Amino acid sequence: MVLLVVGCSNGTPTSGPADTCAPWGCGQQARFAAAATFVKQQKGHLAITVKDRVSGAVWQAGESGLRTWAGSTPKLALAVTLLERARAGTITLDQKDTARLDAMLHVSDNVAADGLWDKYADSAAVMTRWQSTYGMTNASYVDGWPKRWGFVKLSTQDLVNLMLYVLEKADPADRSALVDRMRTVGGPQQWGVWGAGPPLHPGVKDGWDYCVEKGDTVYRWVTSTVGFVGAEERYVVAALYDQAPEQDLADGVHGLTDLVATVFGATVPAPVVVPDDV
Repeated sequence: MVLLVVGCSNGTPTSGPADTCAPWGCGQQARFAAAATFVKQQKGHLAITVKDRVSGAVWQAGESGLRTWAGSTPKLALAVTLLERARAGTITLDQKDTARLDAMLHVSDNVAADGLWDKYADSAAVMTRWQSTYGMTNASYVDGWPKRWGFVKLSTQDLVNLMLYVLEKADPADRSALVDRMRTVGGPQQWGVWGAGPPLHPGVKDGWDYCVEKGDTVYRWVTSTVGFVGAEERYVVAALYDQAPEQDLADGVHGLTDLVATVFGATVPAPVVVPDDV
């Protein structure tokens, strides 16, 4: 795994003793170093990206080019799409639809997501919107599988771009609704970026999938998390963990949560709720 640290918002490397900790600060750089060590110790393939929306600085650790199954994280993109289409008047979300949207984000309800997808989604148009409007340029459906929300591959940068779109470009009312939902998730979503801890008011959308490539026979868990941390959602965080075949779901849940906790100085091992294996 490769560690990348981008130290300045303008892309200019820092230099000189006074700048060695800029722009993050020395305490945060020490936490990043501990997190990078943690990443190197994990089995499988792991990547994390953190962006400071104030300074523009970006920190990455692990396999920066990792692109893998997204699990349920595309439910966030689907929610944005539906809210925007409703605001534009091209669809009308009824009470049942709103309840489904809430369940999809609160506990990552698959039945709710499927119901919304079947009612409103055109697979080609949805993916085009995600790529061109939300900046998810590396996202695509998985070859050989249905073109639906649950069969998508992407990178941490795709998830970061999606979260940035929500926080910086979405209609303020939609942004507020999504931020509130992500900050008040139910038990099955209380891990990953949630590991930053209550003092930093994180919001999260997690994903998990027991997957296999078409034509292969070896299944493995892939866990994923995207969200925000800090006052005014200052930090955007995304991580993907394509786990080793011998690992279970709990390994991914704990791994991603402890990684985020390490980045933000929270308690490790961090408390988690491991979702059911579905």
